[in-house]
Amino acid sequence: MKTNIGITQENRKAVADILAKLLADEFVLYTKTLKAHWNLEGHDFHTKHLFFEVHYNAIKKFTDSVAERMRKIGHYAPATLKEYLDLTHLTEKYDGDNTALEYTAALLEDHDVIIKYLRENIAKIEDEFEDVGTADFLTGLMQEHEEMAWMFRATVAKV
Repeated sequence: MKTNIGITQENRKAVADILAKLLADEFVLYTKTLKAHWNLEGHDFHTKHLFFEVHYNAIKKFTDSVAERMRKIGHYAPATLKEYLDLTHLTEKYDGDNTALEYTAALLEDHDVIIKYLRENIAKIEDEFEDVGTADFLTGLMQEHEEMAWMFRATVAKV
């Protein structure tokens, strides 16, 4: 059945394109956080292992929410690794070692990239594409990433 939610087809498509890139970013970040969780080594292993687990579980929920938002506005979500790698703003490459400090610094950079992307698109989605619902959804998601970035930033802060 055709989606008829008071937003033009063109605007829904533009929003879906923004969401597809966000979905790719979330999936790549999820995968990188899993890598940190699985491969972490060091004196703080247990604490950071649990820390990364909390974060990858949250990001997994973000990923699902973004895909479902795409469906709510009448579009299909990309769902292959190739699509994600083509759409993402992040890199899957990680050159650091297996310490909590290096993983945390790398993941912080990715959270910051996502926060900036969200911040750049929220007003556009609300004003230009007339999708207040998605703008509100993304504002909440941005706040979640800001909190995670704060925790990561506090972890890598110089004493």
